Amino acid sequence: MKTGDLMAPVIAIDGPTASGKGTVATAVARELGWHMLDSGALYRLAAWTVLDQNIDANDLSAVAMAARRMDIRFEEQAIYLANQDVTRLIRQEHVGNLASRIASAAVLREALLERQRAFCQPPGLVADGRDMGTVVFPHAALKVFLVADVQARAARRAQQLRQRGQAVDESAVLADLKERDARDTDRVAAPLKPAPDAHQLDSSRLTVDETVAAVLVMWRRQQRHA
Repeated sequence: MKTGDLMAPVIAIDGPTASGKGTVATAVARELGWHMLDSGALYRLAAWTVLDQNIDANDLSAVAMAARRMDIRFEEQAIYLANQDVTRLIRQEHVGNLASRIASAAVLREALLERQRAFCQPPGLVADGRDMGTVVFPHAALKVFLVADVQARAARRAQQLRQRGQAVDESAVLADLKERDARDTDRVAAPLKPAPDAHQLDSSRLTVDETVAAVLVMWRRQQRHA
C-alpha cells in the first residue's frame, strides 16, 4: 500500500485492550469531523457470526469465509449485522474473548484487510485497533500508540462492565487482560507493537479529555510542519 493509495489523511491509534483507544479515537474523529473505524468491532462481529452460526472456531478457513460475507452497517453509535442491531451483543465478554483468539489467524486478518481500508474516505479517518499503523494503514499521516499500565486498564474495564450491569471480579479482569496482551503481542500475524514512527502516549494518569487533547496537539503540530 503506497502513500498515494490513501484517499484521505489517516490518524491511526493503536494499543492494547482497555487502553482507551476506542473512546479517544471516537472523540478525535468527532472533533475533526472525520470518519471513524473501530477495527475491533469487525473482529467482534466475526466472533459473533461464528457463535451465531455455530461455526467451528478452529476451522479458520470457514471463519474467514463467514467474515468476508458479513453484511455490516454502521450508523452513528449503532452496529448492524444483516439488519440486526448487534451493538450490545458484540460487546459481551465471551464475544471479546473469542474475537481476541480468532484475531491471531492470518487468514481472518487478510479477509478483513480491504474492508478496513475501505473506511478511508474524505475528509479523513481516525482508525483504532492493534495494527492500524503497522499493517492496515502503514502510511497514515499520524500514528499514535496508546498505552496504560495493566492495573489502570483493568480498573477501566471493570468500570465499563459495571456500567453495563455486569458483575465484576477485578482479579479475573486483570488476569484476562494479561492473557489478551500476551496473545496480541506474541501472535505471528500482525502482532501488537508500535510502528517505528508512532508517537507513544501513556494515558495511565490522563483523563479521556486530556488524552484526546494530546492527540489533537500531535496532529496540529504535524500539520504545521508538513
